Amino acid sequence: MVISLSVHNLLKQRKYPFILAFFLLLIFVTLLLISNSHSPISTTADLGQPDPYSSKPFPSPPLENTAPSDNDRNIINTTTDTSTDTAGSIGSVDDESVAVEWKVCEGSVAVDYIPCLDNTKAIMALQSRRHMEHLERHCPDPSPRCLVPLPQGYKIPVPWPKSRDMVRYDNVPHPKLVEYKKDQHWVVKSGDYFIFPGGGTQFKNGVGHYIDSIEKALPIIEWGKKTRVILDVGCGVASFGGSLIDRDVITMSFAPKDEHEAQIQFALEWGIPATLSVIGTQRLIFPDNAYDLIHCARCRVHWDADGGKPLMELNRVLRPGGYFIWSATPVYRKDERDKNVWKSMVALTEAVCWKVVVKTFFDTSHIGVVIYQKPVSSSCYENRKENNPPLCDHASRPNSSWYAPLDGCLPRLPKYALEWPSSWPDRLKSKPPSLIPEPDAVEIFNADTRHCSALVSDVYLGGLDINWSSVRNVMDMKAGYGGFAAALVNLPLWVMNVVPIHETDTLSVIFDRGLIGVYHDWCESLNTYPRTYDLLHSSFLFRNLTQRCDMIDVAVEMDRILRPGGYLLVQDSMKIINKLVSILKSLHWSVNLHQEQFLVGKKDFWRPEGKARI
Repeated sequence: MVISLSVHNLLKQRKYPFILAFFLLLIFVTLLLISNSHSPISTTADLGQPDPYSSKPFPSPPLENTAPSDNDRNIINTTTDTSTDTAGSIGSVDDESVAVEWKVCEGSVAVDYIPCLDNTKAIMALQSRRHMEHLERHCPDPSPRCLVPLPQGYKIPVPWPKSRDMVRYDNVPHPKLVEYKKDQHWVVKSGDYFIFPGGGTQFKNGVGHYIDSIEKALPIIEWGKKTRVILDVGCGVASFGGSLIDRDVITMSFAPKDEHEAQIQFALEWGIPATLSVIGTQRLIFPDNAYDLIHCARCRVHWDADGGKPLMELNRVLRPGGYFIWSATPVYRKDERDKNVWKSMVALTEAVCWKVVVKTFFDTSHIGVVIYQKPVSSSCYENRKENNPPLCDHASRPNSSWYAPLDGCLPRLPKYALEWPSSWPDRLKSKPPSLIPEPDAVEIFNADTRHCSALVSDVYLGGLDINWSSVRNVMDMKAGYGGFAAALVNLPLWVMNVVPIHETDTLSVIFDRGLIGVYHDWCESLNTYPRTYDLLHSSFLFRNLTQRCDMIDVAVEMDRILRPGGYLLVQDSMKIINKLVSILKSLHWSVNLHQEQFLVGKKDFWRPEGKARI
């Protein structure tokens, strides 16, 4: 009534400009209210945060490699069914037609095909294998677009935590390791399952007793408080890392794809963080000064090889003040060969300024152990009698570890090296030591943490079609500061944080927070077995990625590493989502859209030509 009277008076007074302005303002307010009602959670893109790090491209080496001849691209003019599954969805998806006819990969390694590690043509063409070159990455070009078949009898994996003790034989049908290590009780076949007794070459009284013995020998380690992030070199089936989970320690277990058949696949099948890697000629895909502790139980690495480069690579990724536990025969054996190995180790560790803090023998287990500590400043390097190995020249040393050769020099320690992260779990939200010293860096970091926490609690955990109780192995394909992983830390799952090589380098911050991660280029295949993750998360990954490679190739890789019944959770623009939906539906995934920015895809057991298994 008041409004109508006011308008009537304005008309009588012929104040038409005021009337026009009034109605324009009313329309603007109405539109603003409508737009806000559709966006309860701000997106990362809306935060408007500047990049706190320089984002330089990481170079990839030119490799003239090809995939197996039966893994060629198979693009033909066949339009797939693009009808939208809207059950439980909010909004709609406008599918873009994609012309793809899929076929399964063929060959002896098809079921466990890892494109960048199974490139037979490139491996056969290598001039040398002295430094494990054949176990490093040799990616095919173009990327294969075949789909990895399922093993005969494959079923949904045993759920966590039961999977810590047993996995389905048909899911990982590799009995070779059982026979090869039958006297060491790594893994035992029992009926339709593999059983993990918690044994190993160095764990004669069980891995729990071994871990207790280490902390008793060096109490300052404080499992799960001071020591949170561990790298286990040559991990077997990851019994060491698996047993540390209950102590709030997260362990990155790694080993090469070698004659110890499928040990990393076993680890991932029973829900333990693991990756395929080797200390050969290239750096590990971790940042400098990352791990609180590195462990090696009889890992078959010649640390003094090639001028000590393998040990210097451990030195690179070990946090200043961190520890290296070498649990090995040469520590206490007196035969000539072991004495020479020990002598070389003494000389090399002294040259890199590691000091021995424990050297002992566990009588009950008959295990010799030595624990080294890395220095916290570069002063020791500068005061050595011989500058060998030399200090690295920062101007010539690459900034990334992606396809970078092993260092023959010692990187200078950063200024923050004296600062150990806060005790767990405080370090998850406290200022990371490696955070760049920019005026707004802490504010941006805290804002990202709050944003991810709200997104997970308000949308991901309650508002999407995801059964989180079935999720154990999670990958964040573009991790940023690790906020997504931090928001999920109280759930019974773990997150592999991936920092894409063409995005801002935040991986050191992720490790400072007590989380784990790797560098990767999503235009290539990941170093993991097929069917190893329950959920893949992607937040605004594709906008930059699709400028360098085809989204279909990325989708093929996601299909390869995701388990049947697993989820893909994408936050992105509708333009990206529409393209992705069409590809996923051609793979017979179910798809749902939420709030016009969140896509949930669920992988099925489907394989081309109706073949679910071979």
